Amino acid sequence: MQELTGKVAVITGAAEGIGKAIAIAAAAEGMKLVLADISAETLAHTVTELRQNGSQVIGVVTDVAQEAAIMHLADQAYTQFGQVHLLVNNAGVAFTKSAWETTAKDWEWIMGINLYGVTHALRAFVPRMLASKEEAHIVNTASLAGLIAEPALAAYNVSKFGVVALSESLYHDLTLRKSKIGVSVLCPSWVKTRITDSERHRDQADRSKLEQLETISLKTGAAITKAVEAGIAPEQVAQAVISAVKQKQFYILTHPESKAAVHIRSEDILQGRSPSLLPI
Repeated sequence: MQELTGKVAVITGAAEGIGKAIAIAAAAEGMKLVLADISAETLAHTVTELRQNGSQVIGVVTDVAQEAAIMHLADQAYTQFGQVHLLVNNAGVAFTKSAWETTAKDWEWIMGINLYGVTHALRAFVPRMLASKEEAHIVNTASLAGLIAEPALAAYNVSKFGVVALSESLYHDLTLRKSKIGVSVLCPSWVKTRITDSERHRDQADRSKLEQLETISLKTGAAITKAVEAGIAPEQVAQAVISAVKQKQFYILTHPESKAAVHIRSEDILQGRSPSLLPI
């Protein structure tokens, strides 16, 4: 999809971080925007900021874990602009816990947002995108954690591996139908966002109790927080996304060293080795 001017983009998790950066980059391309986020206040601020810069944009408060909310988002997008050309399923959350420390509510929360949020959106948008027969593109935000597994991120790893597999399946499904819809899966490594503070969106009773976690989980979580703080800017990721949409690039890896890590994992599988513990 080389020409983005005048096209319509729907972006979830768009109030801040990578989602906001993609929204700004899409606006710079002349796109009309439908921004979704669970935080009404932060979303309103982002929408106002973009409108002041001359963008056509609406905000829809959306909990992507709820199918009805995603269906409402789709209805709002098509009612306002009549079409959707770029769907960016970006909303995501994370926490650090070992596999056995992760509770049933933890699994429900992270899978509901990171994976089911994408599946809900595909059901809500893809049939209408196919019916239009117009050129379009879908970007699903996974993570490097969707290609290699790090410790203390069991639930996050599973959700993001799921997004990668879902995106690959989606690509094949659309290709077999000779559709005009392209697909990309975004697999960034460390990016300066508030991902390590994701639990601010949870009910207080469901939040992780740090004093109950094992020392290794706590130390790994601290290392991850430090890596995120030293990560690349969201704007760099956004430019990679826009470029991938224009070039019909499927895998979007934002860090050169990521390919080496993926190669090591592939060799572990092919050589029958145990998984290598890669540095954070």
